[in-house]
Amino acid sequence: MGRQKQWVVKLSDDERQQLTDMTRKGVHSARVMTRARLLLLSEQGLLDQEVAQRQGVNAATVASIRKKYAEGGLQAALYEKERPKQPPKLDPQQTAILIAEVCSTPEGREKWTMQLLADRLVTLGVVDSISDETVRRTPEKNALKPWQVQSWCVAQVGADFVWRMEAVLDTYAQPYDASRPVICFDEKSYQLLDHVREPLPPVPGFPARVDHEYKRCGTVNFFVAFEPLTGQRTVTVTERRGNAEFAAQLQSLEVHYPEAEKITLVLDQLSTHSPAALYQHLPAEEARQLTRRFEWVHTPKHASWLNMAELEWSALQRQCLGQRLASKEAVEREIHAWETDRNARAVRVNWQFSTPAAREKLGRHYPA
Repeated sequence: MGRQKQWVVKLSDDERQQLTDMTRKGVHSARVMTRARLLLLSEQGLLDQEVAQRQGVNAATVASIRKKYAEGGLQAALYEKERPKQPPKLDPQQTAILIAEVCSTPEGREKWTMQLLADRLVTLGVVDSISDETVRRTPEKNALKPWQVQSWCVAQVGADFVWRMEAVLDTYAQPYDASRPVICFDEKSYQLLDHVREPLPPVPGFPARVDHEYKRCGTVNFFVAFEPLTGQRTVTVTERRGNAEFAAQLQSLEVHYPEAEKITLVLDQLSTHSPAALYQHLPAEEARQLTRRFEWVHTPKHASWLNMAELEWSALQRQCLGQRLASKEAVEREIHAWETDRNARAVRVNWQFSTPAAREKLGRHYPA
């Protein structure tokens, strides 16, 4: 037989109604609702063990709730007392020292780790001991993440940047002229990947499943020639990227526009994107004639975003190249389908950045 209860629960009518409403509405936490049921059952004269069995708790829990009610009332039985907060491990001065260390570069290490910072504070005599978790929380509160490193390419905006940028923007502002087509040209390498295990296609109730493991099958190179005013593009897949391949692409462009007086070529400052590539792989007279067929417009250094061909790469990656392709033939097949559809719809670029907008945005780089 269960042990006789020591603390008697005698609820008032208001308390009983309040507990009953709490158990019916279910808007409180599970812990609070369990305690409310314990109090209602305890008032019925049941022993601790009987109440515990009905609610699936320990008999000691029932006795504890009875005692809290008898000594402190209903609120004390239902809710925990607010626990006093522990004082922060680091005071403002010590926190400032930690942040200063986070913003510095450790000697002999690439970057700070939490344990390195904890050891550093002990070495400096800031604290006698501190955990790496305490160290982690402190910089995080100050929006510092020493374990992260971001890299970017910053263009040096000066006179050379400005005149090249305006040359590109003025080229884009020209109306369409079939005798002087504007071609945005670029290239990019692509990693060939193959499945180690064959993927499973989707079936009703299950999505497609692909094993994360893959094997590398080499690389190929893409050349894209994009005519923004007509919405036509040509993507060529080659095994290598070099001066010979670049020269072959320009020869193809000349054949593609036989009636053009001049072909305006917008490209970045890659070392191969130069008339020198033509002279390296073609006879001098042929190279000279081919060079004269083009008007060379180079984007500023570290500003390839001014080349509309970059937008084509973005679309190609999102729409076509997110899958694993293991051979040059497979890549060519997928890209041909993508290119055919995009050309049929004549997808153009709604370019908004103009020379006046550039002068307003980058006004501090222009002379007064």
